[in-house]
Amino acid sequence: MRYSAPHTIDEAVGALLAAKGAGRVLAGGTDLLVQMKAGMARPGAIVDVKNIAEMNTIEDKGGGAFRIGAAVSGARIGEHAALKKAWPGVVEAINLIGSKQIQGRASPGGNLCNASPAADSVPALVAAGAIVAVHGPKGRREVPVEKIQTGPGKTSLQPGEIVVSFTLPARPKGSSDAYLRLIPRTEMDIAVVGCGVNLTIENGTCTAARVGLGAVAPTVLLVEAAGAALVGSRLDDEALEKAAAACRAVCKPINDKRGTIDYRTKIAGVLLKRAVAIAAKRAGGR
Repeated sequence: MRYSAPHTIDEAVGALLAAKGAGRVLAGGTDLLVQMKAGMARPGAIVDVKNIAEMNTIEDKGGGAFRIGAAVSGARIGEHAALKKAWPGVVEAINLIGSKQIQGRASPGGNLCNASPAADSVPALVAAGAIVAVHGPKGRREVPVEKIQTGPGKTSLQPGEIVVSFTLPARPKGSSDAYLRLIPRTEMDIAVVGCGVNLTIENGTCTAARVGLGAVAPTVLLVEAAGAALVGSRLDDEALEKAAAACRAVCKPINDKRGTIDYRTKIAGVLLKRAVAIAAKRAGGR
């Protein structure tokens, strides 16, 4: 196995191409190294991207917009006061990845590209409308975050492509977000259901809404019907129930030891209502 730690994105892309499909990107390694130890992954080459500056910086673009490098650790994201103020739901979701020790290495890029349907950061990033910068042999392209995962452990990335960063859009006044998950234990567990909500409220009326739902389908979902049910309402019980019903309608979960299909489907609607309440309260305080 070959290990490289390039200092530019083009060098990293070249190293992946040279591996001819057997290369893996090492951002934090909190998934990859565990998979290698368990024999689930046997890469011919590891490309460590922690030395690439663009992938390890947080840029405040003004107006609540931010660019977050894909390899920035969860710990650094949680310590960024301006980012946490503008996007509390995104930050709290990223900070649910693993333990305090894991947070020192784990990254949103790794969490996305590991492509677990239960990834905590992804529903919040979907709700936020995050745009992913992807760099590869043919140059750079921008992709909505919900288009990256295509199935459990699978992504839309082409050979040699690397997720470089996430861009969060500017925040209109009266906007905020929230992320909630249900887990069997109090911490350090995988989401049974995860829900991210992003709202804008003007004069008590919801004018924009996005909902991301995790652990209820093969990929994290953008639930457009749920967002549409909230827009134009004062987030009253009728609107909340319509949005919750939209979440339940898109659920295609599995039965496993963490939850049944029926339970996960019901909880999706419950978390939607609770996350809306938190996001709305935060938006009102902005």
